[in-house]
Formats: sequence, C-alpha cells, structure tokens
Amino acid sequence: MADPASTADPVLVGVLYDYPQADGGELFEEAVRLGIEDVADSGRLDRGVELLPRQARGLPGGTARHIERTFAELDDAGALVVLGPSVSDNGLIVGPLADRVGLPCINYTGGERTRGAFMFHYQVGSLEEEPIVLARHLARVGRKSVAVAHDQSPVGRRYAECFADAATAFGIDITGQTAIAPLAEDVTPAVARLRTGGPEGFVYMGLGVASRAVALALQAEAWDVPVVANSSLMFGYARRDWRAGYEGWVYVDSVSDDNTQRARLAERSRRCAAGPIGVAAYDIGRLVGEAVARAAHLTRDGMRESLESIKQLPASSGLEGTTMGFGCYDHGALKGRYLVLRQWLAGKTVQVAEQ
Repeated sequence: MADPASTADPVLVGVLYDYPQADGGELFEEAVRLGIEDVADSGRLDRGVELLPRQARGLPGGTARHIERTFAELDDAGALVVLGPSVSDNGLIVGPLADRVGLPCINYTGGERTRGAFMFHYQVGSLEEEPIVLARHLARVGRKSVAVAHDQSPVGRRYAECFADAATAFGIDITGQTAIAPLAEDVTPAVARLRTGGPEGFVYMGLGVASRAVALALQAEAWDVPVVANSSLMFGYARRDWRAGYEGWVYVDSVSDDNTQRARLAERSRRCAAGPIGVAAYDIGRLVGEAVARAAHLTRDGMRESLESIKQLPASSGLEGTTMGFGCYDHGALKGRYLVLRQWLAGKTVQVAEQ
C-alpha cells in the first residue's frame, strides 16, 4: 500500500517577506523546514508541507500596496497559513486582511497590536515590553536621566510611548526627545540638540536602519555617553560593518547563550541557531508542524483552532524556561523571559550577566 504522506496533497504555507532578503530567504526557509521536520519525525504528519515564498516591498522603504498585493497572491494560491510579515508597520496592514479572508498568519514583528482573530504573533522583540527591560537596566546601573531618539513611524512612536511610562515608573527623567526619519542617514543636528540637556544616558528605539545614523552622529559629536537600544541592534548580526559604531551599546535581543532548546538546534544547524531570525523561524516551523499534526480539519478555520490548542512548547528564543503556545484570545506565542539583554563588544554580541 502506498504511503498516504506520499500521495496526499501538501499543506501550502505562504511566506511573506516584507523587506529584501540578502540570501533570498534561504536561511529563514531552512530553519522553518527544520522545525516542521521535528514534528514530522514524530510520525504525526500524514502529508508534506510546501512553502510558497513571496517577496513584497513593504514599509518603510516600500508601500502598503505592495504588501496588500503579495498577501492577495498567497490567499489566491490556497495557503492555509502565512508566515510574516516581520515589520510591525506591515503587520498592522496584514492583520485586518487576514481577519477579512480568514487566513491564519504568524507574524514575527515586535508589535502586539498586530494581533487579531487570524493573526498570530511570534515576538521577535516587543514594542511594549522592551522599554520596561531597558528602563529597568538603566535604573540598575544608576542612570537617572536619558535623552531619547526614536523613529518617526508606528514602531518608533509606540516604543517611545511605552518607554515614557517605564521611565516614570523607574524614576528616570527624559531630558529631551526627538523623532527621526526611519531611513535617516544624518541625524547629527538632532543628536547635538539632545546633548544640551546633559543626560546621563542615550536611548535609541526604532526599526534599526537609523541606528547607524545615530552611531555616526554620536561619533561626530565626540559624545561618549552610555547608549541603550531596542531590538533594532539585531541589525548587527547582518551588518558587521555597523558593529564598531555599536561598541558598548546595550540592547534587547531574543537569543540566549543558556537556552538548551537553541543548543539542540545548533547541533543540527549552527547557521540557523546563530541569530534571532533563524531561531525564530525554527520555532515558527515547529508551531506550523504542530498545528498541521493537531488539526481536526485541514481548513483555514481548522488551522486557527489548531494553533490555539498549542501550549507549553519549549522555545528556542529567550532565556532558559521560555515557552510558546497560543490560546483563545491569546495570540502571542512566547511566554516568560523571552527578551534578553546583550551588548556589542569588540565586534561580538555578549549576553549581559545581570538580566
């Protein structure tokens, strides 16, 4: 008798890239497949899973229309689940579209406001929680005042709003605040103005492209001030030439040196385990595999219900003990201490000892 898995139609999983992939998406898709394979190896999948990658030029460099068109392509192609987008600005666009057509999506942005009835969220960072982690760190190291630069975008504004609340809670004064273009190349005048307030620290929060301009402006001003940043400094994984500008900066990441689930991934693929996107993609693949295995009905509604049934899976992101799963009205995957403080030192990312 033929193996049912070899004759059944595969489950179609869309991959919506919302910014250009240097490797064409090779790393992300490899890691997703490894996660799906973990579930397949348990013998619980009765069919294959096929990825349908599509590239869109989303915000901030592109347009909402590019995102809408690409999502429509994946909808028309018959995807049961879509992975992406990765930028919160674009997640806010896709969320209502997913709800309208009833197509489950798992985005890997930082914004909890991207979530919806059919929009699930694997948190690679958090616009709402990272500011608390940063403010707690600043208070722990004795910084009483900071200047804040943030992107003029939904991402940057949300970070700044949440940081203001966190700073108040930890007794930190904001001596000055400025919004900068998310694709800015020169922010020296803005940084010079922030310096006049005499802050004890500097905070950058945004998508990350402008973090390079901030680093160059601090160097131009010869302003040697402690800097903390949101998860935008994950850019350093891809842009080695930016790391020198980040020297000494403390930032929020999603990978931990102590996570045993990540260590197991590294045994299979050091490349996938090396940075936050590969680790997240692996976990997202596991979530998709679990959803297919558990689905009582292989429809989009069935996949949504199946995703909501997943609980307490050990996560590869975050500090040891972080878990992932969903629930009814709970579409945020990661549970526990999934945000990790790290620091760029001598061209390498180093985990901060006190978390």
